[in-house]
Amino acid sequence: MSTLQTTRTPTPLDLDQLRQRVLGAVVAPWDDDWDDVRQAWNVAFDQRPALVVQPETVGDVQQVMAFAATHELRVAPQSTGHNAMALGDDLADTLLVRMDRMRGVTVDPVGRRFRAQGGAWWGDVTAVVAPLGLAALAGSSPDVGVVGYTLGGGISWLGRRHGLAANSVLAIEVVTADGALVRCDHSTEPGLFWALRGGGGSFGVVTAIEMALYPLPEVLAGALFFPWERAREVLQAWATWTHDVPDALTSIGRMLQFPPIPDVPEPLRGGRFAVVEVAWLGDARSGDELVAPLRALGPTIDTIAMVPPDGLARLHMDPEGPTPGIGGTRMLRALPGAAVDALVDAVGPGSGSPLLSVEIRHLGGALGRSAPRHGALERLAGDYLAFGVGVPVVPELVAPIEASLAAMQAALAPWGTETQYLNFVEEPAHASTFHDEGALARLRSVKAAVDPSERLRANHPIRAAA
Repeated sequence: MSTLQTTRTPTPLDLDQLRQRVLGAVVAPWDDDWDDVRQAWNVAFDQRPALVVQPETVGDVQQVMAFAATHELRVAPQSTGHNAMALGDDLADTLLVRMDRMRGVTVDPVGRRFRAQGGAWWGDVTAVVAPLGLAALAGSSPDVGVVGYTLGGGISWLGRRHGLAANSVLAIEVVTADGALVRCDHSTEPGLFWALRGGGGSFGVVTAIEMALYPLPEVLAGALFFPWERAREVLQAWATWTHDVPDALTSIGRMLQFPPIPDVPEPLRGGRFAVVEVAWLGDARSGDELVAPLRALGPTIDTIAMVPPDGLARLHMDPEGPTPGIGGTRMLRALPGAAVDALVDAVGPGSGSPLLSVEIRHLGGALGRSAPRHGALERLAGDYLAFGVGVPVVPELVAPIEASLAAMQAALAPWGTETQYLNFVEEPAHASTFHDEGALARLRSVKAAVDPSERLRANHPIRAAA
């Protein structure tokens, strides 16, 4: 196996020639807009690549690959940069391909499918498909990139019913390391198609993705807010309630500490709450019956109501736009009462935790079952997924946030699974963190076939087999 060892630094003349070959933007460290275009969504990560290109066409991407080969640069595709910290902090040999100028979305309502370009956000998709009575397996925030989210698996509000987003992919168009444009699906380049669906971004620059849509005119969705001091009681009741709910119901139990800033709605601004978020893919009456045990706990705010499917886009209340954040995660095989107690003791009321959010997502259902003709991520190993995040608005908060995340992960460790969920791990990690031995061996073989010199750089890389 050969790997890239040295870099021939592009000269201004080289960049001028590249600019003449592409329709998009070529931005160098000495350009005025350098700091803007290199910035990831997570502004806590100061990524400094050798060069940034913002392609507008597939041809642009192919020119980028040729340029990178000539100058012995690695290539890192990026849409929004939500998980950019996992790239590592040394990007001096890397050309960053920001896909934000390729955000087109087209829909086939009869065939119940959509096609999104490589830089599209989930908000671009849901805004188009919801008026048609259709829903995509979208992320929990409208500014999450469709491609990056899906290549890592994709857990949506519809996931317990319809499974991982990666397993609803119908076709992918990708520029490989040699500059070739490949359209892969179950019958054409099936090995590459398998690897891209859950194996991450190590195999090429995805320029378009086609995915299935699901009929959903309305959904019962919203959140129940309880006083912060009741977190243990509420999360215990929620965890027990999840044991018997149908697959069409997805929910999240959270502890939230809202900052006192104008971006937060007035009723929540500066407040601290225990929260349960729910999405029911059924009618209002049956949904209300399912939610009744939680409502019986007496929430102070209740926003659960029938909404169009694009109403799910902001249910999770994620911050939109570039934000600093430090996160940590742990997938759980089960959530007994002892696990809830351990979590609340570690980062709940009385702990002094500075974390903005600590959440546990209920998985299981179709997310835990092997889908026919699945991709590299066959299913999720756990029935629950914990994630905590803090916002280091001042440098002095970094250490307390990291300490709280470590405490959260240690508290839940007795119930943890061997593998973790790729999209939620925000620091560099070995591929065995996400894939079992058999899947990893197959992924490495695909990598060796399409990128033996390891030119493509992903946030959680797959190394080529020798």
